[in-house]
Amino acid sequence: MAYWVKILYERKKYVVNFDRINAFCYEQNGRVTFWLPDSAIPIVINPQSNPQDYDKILQYIERVTGLELEDTYWVKIIYENNQYVINLNCISSFCQESNGRITFWLPDGTIPIIINPASNPESYQKVLQYVQKATGYSLS
Repeated sequence: MAYWVKILYERKKYVVNFDRINAFCYEQNGRVTFWLPDSAIPIVINPQSNPQDYDKILQYIERVTGLELEDTYWVKIIYENNQYVINLNCISSFCQESNGRITFWLPDGTIPIIINPASNPESYQKVLQYVQKATGYSLS
């Protein structure tokens, strides 16, 4: 069942199916960014200027991060001082470098996420486990 939310952004009204959003980014200043499905258009919601929509996004993220369903596998990753909440089932490729780092690209954007096993061990393990479970291949 779709989870539709109406959002006001830059004097425009958007009606977005949040079940099609694959990644959210919490910035240090409190803003939350997500990318519209099938495009690279970012929507940035500020808690001070748009508290109602900000609360809708936080409620949705809280709802989905506790789920592990057949078509979702949400993981929290710290990258470049921001916290990303990403549905790994929507990632189409993973690359492991010789130094162990794992790179993947957000599905509706052009942003690469790079996870280092030393600086982000918990998220690194979750990604390794997901790749093994989803593909049958081991990156380690």
